[in-house]
Amino acid sequence: MDSIKKCTGWFVLGTLIFYLLSVTQSISVLLPTLLAWAANIAMWHTLAPSAKRQVSWLMGIGIATLLFAGSKGIWMSWQQVFAVNVPMLAMFVAVSFLDLTSSTDKNRPLPKGLSAIFNTTLSVQVLGAVINLSVIMVFADRMKAAIKLTPVQQLILTRSFAAAAWWSPFFVATGVALIYAPGLQWQKTLVPGLAMAFIAVIFTTAEAYYRTKGDFHGFPIRRESLFIPLFLALAVILFHFIWQDISILVLICILAPSATILLMRTDSRRKSLAHFVNHKLPQIGSQFALFLAAGIFSNGISAIILSYPEYFNLDNFTFSALLFSVVLACMILAGVIGIHPVVSIAIASPMLLPLNPDTTQLGFLFLSAWAISAGSSGLTGLGLLMTSRYHIPTRTIVANSAHYALFMWLLCSLVNGVFL
Repeated sequence: MDSIKKCTGWFVLGTLIFYLLSVTQSISVLLPTLLAWAANIAMWHTLAPSAKRQVSWLMGIGIATLLFAGSKGIWMSWQQVFAVNVPMLAMFVAVSFLDLTSSTDKNRPLPKGLSAIFNTTLSVQVLGAVINLSVIMVFADRMKAAIKLTPVQQLILTRSFAAAAWWSPFFVATGVALIYAPGLQWQKTLVPGLAMAFIAVIFTTAEAYYRTKGDFHGFPIRRESLFIPLFLALAVILFHFIWQDISILVLICILAPSATILLMRTDSRRKSLAHFVNHKLPQIGSQFALFLAAGIFSNGISAIILSYPEYFNLDNFTFSALLFSVVLACMILAGVIGIHPVVSIAIASPMLLPLNPDTTQLGFLFLSAWAISAGSSGLTGLGLLMTSRYHIPTRTIVANSAHYALFMWLLCSLVNGVFL
């Protein structure tokens, strides 16, 4: 058992490396799939009880529905069931490397006032868009050094971080959208996504200033801290323009680790990378478990839909602005009650794809559902982090952002109806 634990980080890293090799068709996707599941088994003991329950339910329902559909003559391929989310996991491993580029200055005082609110709100989104969840802990741990993390600090961190889902190619939400909205061209959702994310920053900044009257302790951000995230985002856009045949997801899998190794500041790259693989990568078990389980679950739903086409026949419907708005509202409410966005997306996708929706609209729907629900719920991963680590009650998180979720839902519906 100890030997398996020691190999966990290498299973995780192998998922990324062999996925990239499978893209070149030099090996089968079976190998990265086996490594992903091996990593999941090795990391299972690290999951919180609530995460184990959620994953077990997803897998149990998924397996039961697959077997039931099989009895009706509908069988899904092993790639659909076990490997559908492997590309997304490879991307998650790749962006995890960017944690090696983050740094903090513990000696600088916490800034105050309107500029501190705006700079913190914008910075957590820009940094979080690339470095992901570790940024929340860096910001929150530093900001609560002077006082306990306040509800206003919490809403700034969660909303701003989650809003990066609208536009960041490094966000897991983008990987989900690319998989569950087949044919989606990420650059087409970039402009409306950036607009939504910026409005989220302005809305949150104004509300935080109104609630605190400027008595707010922000994060002492340095301009150079923004260099790597902006550099990588521009690099992805540039390389995708040059090599359009290479998907955004594959580009991120290549660029994120490569840029990290080149730009990381350390006395010994070898020691830092070894510590990262052996100690940091084994900590992402919840993501592996959730996304692998969601793959089984979503294919179970798809199999049931294929088994009973007469009950799921949506030929009389079109993917209209009204349907977009209704589905988005349902997905946001699902997030508020604790259903992870990837699960609601996995349910919605097989229901909506037969309508032949515009992939830009469908992708925007999924990104919006992720951005709003993750930033408003106390029961998804981001909210649970705030509750467990910083002792912000779940009801406070939901109450803090109920009006925000309503406003952004209406705005997304408007953007979709008018511009998309």
